[in-house]
Amino acid sequence: MRNALTFDVEEYFQVEAFRGLVHDSDWSRFESRVVPSTERVLDILDARGVSATFFVVGWVAARHPSLIRAIQRRGHELGCHSDVHRPIYSMDPEGFRKDLIRAKQVIEDVAGVPLLGYRAPTFSIVKSTLWALDILAEEGFAYDASVFPIHHDRYGMPGSDRFPHRLRLPKGGAIVEFPMTTFGMAGTNLPFSGGGYFRLLPYPIIRGCVRRVNEHDRAPAIVYLHPWELDPDQPRLPVRGLTRFRHYVHLRSTAQKLVRLLGDFAFAPAREILREQGLVEVPAA
Repeated sequence: MRNALTFDVEEYFQVEAFRGLVHDSDWSRFESRVVPSTERVLDILDARGVSATFFVVGWVAARHPSLIRAIQRRGHELGCHSDVHRPIYSMDPEGFRKDLIRAKQVIEDVAGVPLLGYRAPTFSIVKSTLWALDILAEEGFAYDASVFPIHHDRYGMPGSDRFPHRLRLPKGGAIVEFPMTTFGMAGTNLPFSGGGYFRLLPYPIIRGCVRRVNEHDRAPAIVYLHPWELDPDQPRLPVRGLTRFRHYVHLRSTAQKLVRLLGDFAFAPAREILREQGLVEVPAA
C-alpha cells in the first residue's frame, strides 16, 4: 500500500509559535532559508525516485518562483498552504477567502498548473472553522488535508474520521478530507506521522505505527514535514520552554529518519493516494 508524503513549504520564522515574536510585516528582515532547505528535500526524494505533495505558502511562491517551478518540474504535486500563514480561526470568512484566492492565484500563475489540495496553517480546520470547507470547495479545491483528529492546545478535532473520506457540505458542495494519520489505541488517537511528533519519537515507533495503519486499518497514512525541519543550522529565535522544544527538538536527525521511512514504505503525492481510493479525479497532464 502506498502512503501520502507531504511537505509544508514555509520559512522557519513563519510558524505560528513565533507569531508573538515575529510579525508578518517583519518577515523580509529575516534570513530566508526556504530555498536550500526545500532543495535538500527535493534531492532526497530524487535520489529515491519518490514524488510528494508540497503545500506552499503564497508569500513564499511570490518571492521564490523558481523554487515553485522546480518542485513542479521535478514531478511533485503543488498545493496551497495559505498566503501569509495565518490560522483560519484568526480570520472571518471574507478574510479567509481573500487569503485563499491570493495564494491560489500566485502559485498557479508561477507553476502553470491547477491546485487540487489545501492545508491550513496550524491545522486550523477545527470545529469553529468548518465553514472554511465550503469556501475551499467553492474556490475549486478537490481536497483538504487540515484536520487533525487529536486533542491539542492549538488545533484538533478528536472525534473526526481518521481516514480519507468525502464530506457533503452545508451549502450543497462536497470536498474530500485527508486527515492527519493517528494511531488509535484504547479509544484515543495518538499523533506520530509528522512535524514535532516525527522528530521526537524514535524511528521504530513511527515505522510500527505506519505499518499498523496499513496492515490493521487497511488505510493509507499521510506523513507531513516542513523543509525547515531538515535545516538544523537555521537561526535560533529567542523563545523558551515548550515553544523552543517543539521547534528545535532533533532537527539534526530529521533527514535521516525521512530517508529510513522512504526505504521502508512506498509513498506518492496526496492526490494520487486519493485517486487510488476513488475519492479524487486527477486531471490529465
